[in-house]
Amino acid sequence: MANGKPSRRSHKLCCAVTAIFFVIIVIVIVTLFFTIFKPKDPKISLYPEGIKNIDFSALTPNVTLSLGTVVAIENPNYGSFKYKNTTSYVTYHGEVVGEAPIEQRYVPARHKLNITTSVELKAGKLLINPHLLSDFAGGSLNLTSTAVLPGKVIVLNIFKFHATVYNSCNISVFISPQKVESMCKTKLKL
Repeated sequence: MANGKPSRRSHKLCCAVTAIFFVIIVIVIVTLFFTIFKPKDPKISLYPEGIKNIDFSALTPNVTLSLGTVVAIENPNYGSFKYKNTTSYVTYHGEVVGEAPIEQRYVPARHKLNITTSVELKAGKLLINPHLLSDFAGGSLNLTSTAVLPGKVIVLNIFKFHATVYNSCNISVFISPQKVESMCKTKLKL
C-alpha cells in the first residue's frame, strides 16, 4: 500500500458492508410493510337523515322517495385512497329498488370523511314486492346496499397501487319506532 492504492481486502470489506446495509434496509421495509403499512379494511357506516323529496308522477304509477343519507368513511391506513365516481344500489329481497350516486373523493390517510348523498327509492317496486306485507306486519323492512369503489391507494406520496373497496350494508327500517339501523361490511382488495 505504499503507492496509495486500496488493497483487494479493503474492496471486499467495502462490498460486504454495502451488501449488509442493503439487506438491513430491505428487511426494515418488508417488516414495515407487513406491520404498520399493512392494508386494513376501511370502515363505512350509513346514517339516513330522512325523506327529502317525494315525487308523485301523474303520468306514471311510480312514486320516488329521496332519502338523505350521510356516508361516514374511516380510513385506518397509512395510505390515502382516491376513488372514482360510482353508484350504490339498494336492493329489497334481491330486486334493485334504489340508487345513490357517490361522487369521486380523496380520503386522507388515517382520517374520517363524511359524504352527504341522497338515495332515490322507487316506492312502486317496493309496493309490488310479495314480501312487503309480511315484512311490514313483522315491523321492519330489510334492505341491502352494495357499492364498489375503484380507485388508487397512495402510500407516502410515492407508491401508488390500484385498489377496490367492496361495501355491503344491511339496512333495517323499523316501522313502529320509525328508526333505521345499518351494519356494514367492507373489504379492500389491492
